[in-house]
Amino acid sequence: MGAGQWRYNPIGKRALDLVLVIPALIILLPVLGIIAFLVHVKLGNPILFIQTRPGLHGKPFRLYKFRTMTGARDEQGRFLPDENRLTPFGHFLRASSLDELPEFWNVLKGDMSLVGPRPLLMEYLDHYTPDQARRHEVRPGITGWAQVNGRNAISWEDKFSLDIWYINNLSFKLDLNIMLLTVYKIARRDGISEYGHATMSKFTGTKNNG
Repeated sequence: MGAGQWRYNPIGKRALDLVLVIPALIILLPVLGIIAFLVHVKLGNPILFIQTRPGLHGKPFRLYKFRTMTGARDEQGRFLPDENRLTPFGHFLRASSLDELPEFWNVLKGDMSLVGPRPLLMEYLDHYTPDQARRHEVRPGITGWAQVNGRNAISWEDKFSLDIWYINNLSFKLDLNIMLLTVYKIARRDGISEYGHATMSKFTGTKNNG
């Protein structure tokens, strides 16, 4: 393990999160208010999308995002596909990653880190290989190595490989590089969705798993 890795322990990583997220929340408060108002006007209530996701060591937590989809359902009461519920305004929020801003609250609470593997669905836990499950060795992040190397435009297997690479090479410098790359990728709107999907198809397990 490199010298830059052993010095960047969980306490140091948490300290960096707090040093950056506290002033960011204060500065972004007016932006959060404006987005909340627009979501209320264009999509109605609730303003926030709240969902249980697995965090550090798979422990569940409540993730907060701005809502980007309508609640449209079919005759059986099931939600319509994402592409039928994602509005132009919702697409803008996702493309600009503004829908992710409430996750700063998750970082402040300690549920998440600014950088780490993205928190996915609870139902995926049973589908991971032992190596893929290592993504829960650190707190999930608002952005991560997979997000700046393809985001939703790459396969699930590639995402998980990038997540594990991040864990194996965790360092202060790497986190700062990822944050800077995130700004660049958001400006370019790279990898917003998987080809043929509004966002990303569900993960059902690696084909050679088992």
